Amino acid sequence: MLRIIAHVALLAGALALGACGFADSRAPVPEFMRIRETEQQPPEPPPDVKRVVREQIDIVFLNTSYPREVHVAAPHREVRGPGWTACVRAQLTSATGSSLGPQTYVVTINGGKVVDRRRAEADDICGTEAYEPI
Repeated sequence: MLRIIAHVALLAGALALGACGFADSRAPVPEFMRIRETEQQPPEPPPDVKRVVREQIDIVFLNTSYPREVHVAAPHREVRGPGWTACVRAQLTSATGSSLGPQTYVVTINGGKVVDRRRAEADDICGTEAYEPI
């Protein structure tokens, strides 16, 4: 019986001491036991979308789609991350050589690089954007 009580006491003590390791930065414990707050990165300035798309056109569109009349819209801050999004519109050609007409894509730019692209959907704001040629 005494052994069980000793094990319970040791377990309770270990849990109490272990909880100190998870103290947040404002907890009333010594500094070395606190979790460090992550430093916030300053927001990156808006990218030059024309230059980024011109330099990385092969990431936005397939080479075989022969993008023509490429236009870009102003960038908007990404809601789910530190980067920017912008709408890109171009006349494209299908794999069979027929014209697909104007196609619009949403590109995500982070650190001056295109990190993602997807076809624009109806709920995107690309339909109401003002476009400029690159």
